[in-house]
Amino acid sequence: MRPKKTILCVDDNEQGLAVRKFLLETRGYRVVSAASAHDAIEILRVGGIDLVLGDLIMPQMDGNEMVHRMKEIAPDVPMMLLSGTVKAFDRASHADAFLPKGACSPVELLERIRVMIARKRGPKKVAPRPSFESPYTAAYAAEAQSVAAS
Repeated sequence: MRPKKTILCVDDNEQGLAVRKFLLETRGYRVVSAASAHDAIEILRVGGIDLVLGDLIMPQMDGNEMVHRMKEIAPDVPMMLLSGTVKAFDRASHADAFLPKGACSPVELLERIRVMIARKRGPKKVAPRPSFESPYTAAYAAEAQSVAAS
């Protein structure tokens, strides 16, 4: 069995946080929750986080500033922002992805998370295939070399 990936969910709305936590846990992820950007940064600093899923609009520190600070701590951790009020976000965002809450289905969110975690992990290790060399291949190569030499 593969180890569970840990997702840090950040949202000042407790109901939204609970819904995302339930959705992710029922799909086999381990979820750590934070109600503020400051708490989330401290959790990330401890380590063990595979992906950050945060809200864009939060009091004290918005999601974009939170992601900017988190990238200084852990630049390899993928980070995604969600927003219920903003439908399109400036590409200058520090996050790796942005999704409007009402415009994407839970299936789309889960697929985006799966892809981002897979990208962080890197490509699968492929075992080298044994080379097949027939006697005809070796004879053909020798004949080609003798023709080229003449």
